[in-house]
Amino acid sequence: MCLATVYKDNDDTTAICKNVSRIDVDGDFVRIRDILGDEMRLQGKILMVDLANSIVKLQCD
Repeated sequence: MCLATVYKDNDDTTAICKNVSRIDVDGDFVRIRDILGDEMRLQGKILMVDLANSIVKLQCD
């Protein structure tokens, strides 16, 4: 299983969410779900996805 860590913009030290199993984009919002089923909904957009290192970067408004 490939799980990701989501970071805000260019901040590589503070994770928004760890063990992310699913990301859905709904217009201007990004919904993030972790392996326990907890969800958060943020206004913003995906800037980058690095599948080799399991990193996702978001631009949060």
